Amino acid sequence: MLQVDPRQKGRLGDIITNLRDRISEARANGWGGEVQGLQVSLDAARAKMANLIRFEERQQPGQLTELGMPQIRPSHQP
Repeated sequence: MLQVDPRQKGRLGDIITNLRDRISEARANGWGGEVQGLQVSLDAARAKMANLIRFEERQQPGQLTELGMPQIRPSHQP
């Protein structure tokens, strides 16, 4: 699963709300297959939101990640 850009959290929330509304409409109209398909999408969107929240909780404002300096290895020529 791809990591969601934290700046898109609001949009992801809108998507979740929209999916819930569409599931309610599908249930009201008796569209069982549509409900199942939308539920799969809703479950995936909720999982992405949970991952995004966990990611945000792990991050500290202004915290940098030290990657270190790359090491250049000598090439092995035959």
